[in-house]
Amino acid sequence: MTLAATERAALADLLDEVGPSHPTLCEGWMAGHLLTHLLIRERRPDAAVGAKVGPLKAWSKRVSRRYALQDWSFQVEEFREGPPKLSPMRFGAVDEVVNGMEHFVHHEDVRRGAKGWQPRVLDENTRKAVEDLLTSVAVKLAVRDLKHGLTAQLPDRRLLVMKKDDPMVTIIGEPAEILLWALGRRGACQVEFAGDPSLLADLEQDKNAA
Repeated sequence: MTLAATERAALADLLDEVGPSHPTLCEGWMAGHLLTHLLIRERRPDAAVGAKVGPLKAWSKRVSRRYALQDWSFQVEEFREGPPKLSPMRFGAVDEVVNGMEHFVHHEDVRRGAKGWQPRVLDENTRKAVEDLLTSVAVKLAVRDLKHGLTAQLPDRRLLVMKKDDPMVTIIGEPAEILLWALGRRGACQVEFAGDPSLLADLEQDKNAA
C-alpha cells in the first residue's frame, strides 16, 4: 500500500479514538478543525478555494460549519473512504503525490498535539516513502526562504541536499523528524544541527517562532 493509503487509515483510526477536541500541532486547530480541513480539501473544492480567496471566505466558513455539525463518526468514515469516486485525487500516482505527505504530516499533528508523545517506529516502506519526500518539490519550497543551504544527514550518515546553497547547514535525524521540521513543526520534532554557529542561531530563532 502507498503512504497516502496507510496514513489515511492510521489517521482515521486515531481521529476516531481521540475525538474532535483533541489538540493538534496546527495553531488554533483541534482535531475537529483538522478533519474539516481534510474533508473540504478532497470533497468540496469550491470551499477549499474559498479558504484562500477573500470574496469566497464566507462560503468556505459556511461549509465548514456544516461539516462540524455532523456526527464525528460519520466525518471520520467519510475521510476513511477517501475522495469521491470520480475525483482525480482518488487514483494512483495522483493520490500519492497529493495525499502522501498531507496524511503523514497531519497524522503526526494529531499524535504530537498532546503531551507525552513519542516518535513512531516506522516500517521500512513508510520510512522509505518519508525519506523520498525530503527531496520533493514541496519540501524544497518549504525551506526555500532559509538564508543558507540545508543538507539532511540520516541515521546511516547518508546526506540528502534539501536546499543547495552556500554556506550549508546540516540537519540530523530520522527522516520523519526532518520532514516535520521542514514543514514548520519546529517545536515538536527531534533533530540536531551541525554547521556555523551563527547560522545555527538563525535556525534556533526560526524554531522559537514556529
